Amino acid sequence: MINYPLPKPLLRLSLPGMVSVMLLMLPWQSFGQEKEYIPDGTQGEQLEVLKADTVPAKWKDKRWRLFPGRFSTFKFGGGFLYEFAGYSQDAAGKAQMDSLGTVLEHAFAVRDFRITLSGQLKTKRTISWKAGFMYDDANRAWFVRETGVMVGVPELWGHIFVGRTKEGFSMNKVMVGYAGWTMERQMAIDVIPILADGVKWLAYLPKQRIWWNLGIYTDWLSEGQSFSTYKWQTAARLGWLPIYSPEDNIVFHIGVNYRYGSVKNGEIRVRSRPEADPAPQFIDTGKFPTDYSNQIGGEAYYRSGSFMAGSEVYMHRFHTNEASEAVFVGGDVMISYFITGESRPYNTATGIFGFVPIKKSIFKGGPGAWEVVVRYSTLDLNGGSIHGGKFWRITPMINWYLSKDVRFVLAYGYGVLDRFNLKGATQFFQARIQLTLL
Repeated sequence: MINYPLPKPLLRLSLPGMVSVMLLMLPWQSFGQEKEYIPDGTQGEQLEVLKADTVPAKWKDKRWRLFPGRFSTFKFGGGFLYEFAGYSQDAAGKAQMDSLGTVLEHAFAVRDFRITLSGQLKTKRTISWKAGFMYDDANRAWFVRETGVMVGVPELWGHIFVGRTKEGFSMNKVMVGYAGWTMERQMAIDVIPILADGVKWLAYLPKQRIWWNLGIYTDWLSEGQSFSTYKWQTAARLGWLPIYSPEDNIVFHIGVNYRYGSVKNGEIRVRSRPEADPAPQFIDTGKFPTDYSNQIGGEAYYRSGSFMAGSEVYMHRFHTNEASEAVFVGGDVMISYFITGESRPYNTATGIFGFVPIKKSIFKGGPGAWEVVVRYSTLDLNGGSIHGGKFWRITPMINWYLSKDVRFVLAYGYGVLDRFNLKGATQFFQARIQLTLL
């Protein structure tokens, strides 16, 4: 696995140049094989796998990004997010920004740009791999994101993943960001680092309808990176499906989460943006002394056809000294409905929801898929002697999936910040265009 930033010679390559180098590395000799589908537990999607024992006369796959190789299949994809955020504040809200030393300014900005690679080795045991590379415009550098190897272990009812990945805490955190129903994940899970390097065990018992993710991680490869704030951590996510009926298109998902982490350098800083990436961190503890943390929470989601409702609630407890602790709490509640009749798919291998299947895209004369969403979220960073502030926000929004690769989002938000002995209100006006190659 590569520790990022990437070496300077690779950074000098343009995007087309990087893709060209990758394609030249492919084993083209086996171009033309039969296809079958297996679940890809790493992302909750479907990964197309190629049989090596049959070679049709003509390659029939229409997806130009999928290549059959001699030793491994190869697929490349990526994503791009571009958005607008505008604001309107009352007098107290503006005074709070003065205390933060900033001014909220309307902005168009690139939210995310990344390239993904994946495939499956042609071995008797199921072994798949993936690699992700994100371009950070602020640093003018490429960074390694989720990258590693997944090994099927039916003896342990699932898979073992080794590499850089999500820890396995919170459905909303584990899900692919591009597949989420809102523009940003809820604030309460900003306390958890986005990535970690280590080993994760994912399993599912179909008869009992029980699933779990267990992981342990260190900072051996990620030391010095922005997400590496712990020397080591372990995370567990355990759940049950009281109702799981693919025939009736109904899922009832319940899960609990626990995490323990040993903090690096005896201090940490916890902060969060108001679910608008161009905005500054509204709540911020600053650095405070702590040697370890415990996080616990629960999640529940119900989906019946086009309707879905869910909630996640979390408590973050940081040990500050022998006599006191800092406890931060937060969570969200959401409701979603597809006007055009689609349904968000659920993956039992990972216990997450995946990308929305589109019945008929606008590029084929259809309406695409239209989803209305409402979410309330909050995070309180006041705990013990620490006063980082409290913020809540309610967000009605519309997702228009023009096709499986193109999504347009319009969102309005109303939030209240309780900080600096003031309660200030902010209105958010947001829009996003999302492009993906899945």
